[in-house]
Amino acid sequence: MQELLKNIRKCEVCISHLPLGPRPVLAASCESKIVIIGQAPGTKVHKTGIPWDDSSGKQLRKWLDITDETFYNEKKIAIVPMGFCYPGKGKSGDLPPRPECAPLWHQQLLDKIPNVELIILIGMYAQKYYLKKEAKKTLTETVKNYQDYLPNYFVLPHPSPRNRFWLTKNPWFEKDVLPVLKKRVKDILSSN
Repeated sequence: MQELLKNIRKCEVCISHLPLGPRPVLAASCESKIVIIGQAPGTKVHKTGIPWDDSSGKQLRKWLDITDETFYNEKKIAIVPMGFCYPGKGKSGDLPPRPECAPLWHQQLLDKIPNVELIILIGMYAQKYYLKKEAKKTLTETVKNYQDYLPNYFVLPHPSPRNRFWLTKNPWFEKDVLPVLKKRVKDILSSN
């Protein structure tokens, strides 16, 4: 695993597309029980090199009902974005994750984490990549039907502050989905 992480962290496959240069951000261990697959680091995470070290990460940890200490314990949680480096700025937020990362590195990583009990797919890019034709037409439909993907996957919207409108418009998410997520995460982490 250490050799693989080292290779990923020095990857420069899409260097010409990265406005801030390559800085792959991820965390994983052979012992991880939960894998979080998000989008790509933002500028703050690019700067610190710490995954989910921003307001989206704070919100995600609330949704999971876990402490920073648990979240950043690689033996419990692996953090593997769809794109490992900051992709750049788009018209309405950051650009999509670079398409090279997931096909190049994800399966190699997952092969080295044999005891994964849950993969949390955050946002449309992760859901479409992993669920393929099983993903619904919209992120809202996919998340609403989260039970269809259990026990292997748990699907979530992105916890970005930009999604406040989505959360307000879809109160069922916090009422019905988050309690199930919190219980599942707690059960997995307490079984170690």
